[in-house]
This record gives sequence, structure tokens and C-alpha cells, in this order.
Amino acid sequence: MLSPPFNGGIWLAGDGPANDSNHRRSIFAIDGHIYLPERFAVDWIKVGTNGDSRHDGTTKNENWWGWGEPVLAVAEGEITEVVDEFPDNTPRVLPPVTLDNIAGNHIILRIAQNLFVTYAHLQRGGIKVRAGDHVHRGDVLALLGNSGNTTGPHLHMQVTDRNSVLQSEGVPFMFADFTYLGPGSDYPEKQMSLPWVNSIFPGNAVLKFEPVKH
Repeated sequence: MLSPPFNGGIWLAGDGPANDSNHRRSIFAIDGHIYLPERFAVDWIKVGTNGDSRHDGTTKNENWWGWGEPVLAVAEGEITEVVDEFPDNTPRVLPPVTLDNIAGNHIILRIAQNLFVTYAHLQRGGIKVRAGDHVHRGDVLALLGNSGNTTGPHLHMQVTDRNSVLQSEGVPFMFADFTYLGPGSDYPEKQMSLPWVNSIFPGNAVLKFEPVKH
């Protein structure tokens, strides 16, 4: 059971767990093997007070509510990989993408024997940990950015069975509790407020997280 990767707030679970999710069908062929590391991945996009992911335009990273948001450890574990070398993109402008830069600046956190959490598209210079560090649930790991294969600030998060962003298989995960506010397509015009516990959330759902308790 995982804690939220953010210290509260309202977030869209973009392309989250669903049969028609783009992540569900992202297949990587590497060195003669097929991998589906993104099978249950999520693109977390923060929703602001205006009910949108952006304010005052879309041309600057600072216009996105999630830009610079602290990204937290979802469980206790060990940092196994840190990459902090890619510039943050200009929103809506996608640079050439390769297998080497697809995740942008990222962290991998081992939370069990064969269970790893990848945090991708982090802000350059905003990573707070190093490989080998032991972290606790709720510790700040990095700042949300816009690096790698992305056209707007968000956090790509996935849980896998191996210590690799791409050469691994996706694993489903649950959060202990959150409030389900409804589908992203209906928000904020039609809004629910349903507490869910020990649950996998729907894809493209809007969720509300409470502040993390240490």
C-alpha cells in the first residue's frame, strides 16, 4: 500500500490504469526482448483553483500548477538510480526523444525485493537524493518538472518488477486512501466526493490527496 507522491492537493491521474490507456499499450523492444514497464503507470497533473492544470497561458513551465511541486517517497526504501542532466522543456515543444532521454531526469526507488518505483520528468537541479540513500515514506525526493518525453509539467510514476525504467514489467499498486472527485472529462462542472480506501483508481480520474502524515 503506497502513500501519495504529493503532500496533498487535487491531481488528474492522466492515462492511469485502464484497458484503453496509452500507458497500457506502451511496448518497448530492447535487445531482442519485449517489455511493458508502463502497464499501470500514471501521469500526475496538478489541478489548480481554476479547475485547470494551467493559469495565465501555457507558454511557461511556471504557468502549470504542478511545476516545482515537491515529489514524495510513496514508501520507505533505497534510491537505486538518479539521473539529473536533462534541461526542462518549453511547454508544448517536444524535443527529439530517444530511449536514453525518454524519462528525462528521474529517480528509481526500491521499496521491496522486486518492487521499484520510477519518478520521471523531474525538474533539472531539483533532485534532493542520491543513489544509495535510504528514504522514509513522505520524504521529499525531487521537484516536479518537464524533462524528457513530455510537453507539459507532470510526474510520470510507475511501479515495476526490476530496477530499470524500460527493461521491466509494470506492477499494479494501490493507495491507502484518497477522495475520488470523478472523471477528468467532467471536472469541475460535475464533481463527486467519494472517499476510497485501499484502492486502485480509475484512469483519467481526478483525485484529492490529504497532506502526508509522517
